[in-house]
Amino acid sequence: MGVNEDAALLIADTLVQADLWGHQSHGVMRLFWYADRIQSGATDANAVPQVDGGLGAMATMDGQSGMGQVVAHAAMEHAIALSKQHGLGAVAVRNSGHFGTAMYFTKMAADAGCVGFVSTNASPAMAPWGGSEKRVGTNPWSWAAPAGRHSTMMLDIANTAVARGKLHLAKQKGEPIPETWAIDPDGNATTDPTAGIAGTILPMAEHKGYAISTIMDVLSGVLTGSRFGTSVVGPYVANGESGVGHLVIAIDIQAIREPKDFNADMKELIAELKSAPRRVDVPEIFYPGEIEALNDVKFRRHGIELPDDTARELREKSAELGITAPF
Repeated sequence: MGVNEDAALLIADTLVQADLWGHQSHGVMRLFWYADRIQSGATDANAVPQVDGGLGAMATMDGQSGMGQVVAHAAMEHAIALSKQHGLGAVAVRNSGHFGTAMYFTKMAADAGCVGFVSTNASPAMAPWGGSEKRVGTNPWSWAAPAGRHSTMMLDIANTAVARGKLHLAKQKGEPIPETWAIDPDGNATTDPTAGIAGTILPMAEHKGYAISTIMDVLSGVLTGSRFGTSVVGPYVANGESGVGHLVIAIDIQAIREPKDFNADMKELIAELKSAPRRVDVPEIFYPGEIEALNDVKFRRHGIELPDDTARELREKSAELGITAPF
C-alpha cells in the first residue's frame, strides 16, 4: 500500500504481537481499518515524526498525522535516550494516531532497563459519569518494568469496562457480550455487541474509570497540544485527521538504584504475590503481564487461531491487492 518497509514491518509486528499476547481485539483484525485510513489520505503512513521542542529531559514531538505505531515507537526511543542522559525522559506527542497495544511501547523501556509509561487519548466511547452521550475516550495507559529472571511486568488498560475492540471482536465471532460492558443507544444494558458499539461503553469501576480517563485525556491531549474530548477521530472511520496525542515517559532505573537490586526486589514482590493463599477456584495467581508472556510462548509454538471473519477479510482484501493469502 506504499508504506515504507521499516514502517510496514513495525506495524505488522505490533499487530501480530497483540495476537501473540492473546489480545486479538488489537491484533491483525485491525489491519484494514488502518489501511482504509491510509487509502483515504487521513493517515500519512510515511510521515516522519519530528522532535520540535522541549527543555532538558522533556521533549515535544509532532507526529505529522502519521501511523500511531510509528510515532509512539519514535517517541519511546527518544524518551529512553533522554532518560540515559537525565535519568528521566518524557516526550509529549501531538498529531499522532491510534497505536494499537500500548504495552508494546512500554516494554521497549523495560527492555532498556527503564520503567516505561505511555498514555494516549482516543475517540469518544463512553459518557461522562451520569451522562448519556459519548464524550470521553477509552484513553488507555500502560506501565512496564523489568522483572529480573521473570518476564516483563506490564499493565495495559483502557478506562472503560473493556476496550472497544473487544466489542468488535465479539461481533466478528458472533458472540454475546456481558451486560456489564455497554449500554445500547437507549441507555439499556445489552449483550449485543452491535448495540453496544452503537451505544456507549461503560467505564471501569464506575465513576473512577470516568475520572481516570478524563485525566489521561489531559495528559495526552490537552498537555501535548493535540486534540482532546470529542474532537479525536478513531481508527474505526476511514476519514478525518486523527489528532491523537500521547505522553511517553522512560525512567532509567540505574539513575535511582542498582538494576540488580531492583530486579531482586521485583523477584521478591512477584514471589509474594504468587504465594498468596488462593480461592478454591483459582489454580494460580498471576502478576501483571505474566498471562501475556505465557500466551506468547504458547501461540508461537501452536499458532494463532483467527476468528473466521478476520481470516475472511484478510483473504479477500489481500486478493484485491494482488496478494495470495497462504491460508
